[in-house]
Amino acid sequence: MVLALAQLRLPQGRRLVLRGGRRPRGLSGPSAPTQAWPGASRSPGVQSVLPTMASGDDSPIFEDDESLPYSLGKMTDLVAVWDVALSDGVHKIEFEHGTTSGKRVVYVDGKEAIRKEWMFKLVGKETFCVGAAKAKATINIDAVSGFAYEYTLEINGKSLKKYMENRSKTTNTWVLHLDGEDVRVVLEKDTMDVWCNGRKMETAGEFVDDGTETHFSIGNHDCYIKAVSSGKRKEGIIHTLIVDNREIPEIS
Repeated sequence: MVLALAQLRLPQGRRLVLRGGRRPRGLSGPSAPTQAWPGASRSPGVQSVLPTMASGDDSPIFEDDESLPYSLGKMTDLVAVWDVALSDGVHKIEFEHGTTSGKRVVYVDGKEAIRKEWMFKLVGKETFCVGAAKAKATINIDAVSGFAYEYTLEINGKSLKKYMENRSKTTNTWVLHLDGEDVRVVLEKDTMDVWCNGRKMETAGEFVDDGTETHFSIGNHDCYIKAVSSGKRKEGIIHTLIVDNREIPEIS
């Protein structure tokens, strides 16, 4: 079985070894990295890899397998990893592709979403849902040249890069520390929905002299998002998060 790996990160102190102590054909040196296809795109939603590990007894294993996280202990054909920031949190999407068997496995936040063991067609697409709002995600598998493949992720019909650019225009995000834990607050400006650490908050809106305020609570903390006009057409409405009468800076 041909094995392709991309963005495979080993925990500190761990190393990749092979049964029988042999090195995969096509790799040289004690710690040769996975080879990226020349000219491959570095877009956040695109991952291109050139399979370099051959099959046989040279199947990879990891030392101290029992303590490895699922993403290293189970994923032997891992080719791509994406982090997707949605209103309910940042979701990790991992994709396995067996370039001999055609196997396809998709994990979302560590949980298996799709598994297809044998596929005669090595290219194609897989569609699944991500997040509380069930955003439609699609992984496209395209042949680049020879045995090289390109993997692109789309969210709601847009490339990941385009989708994130659009979200930066339609949402505001704040991160703060409350009661000993990190809190991520997201405002969806088109609906005025407020999310806190993956949970949609109950809110109450009211008009004030210079705009509107959307009130909600995080534990025992009083919060509101104030919306005022910037007075500039290009900037539009400015949204500010206030927690316990303290303004929280927005993350870029």
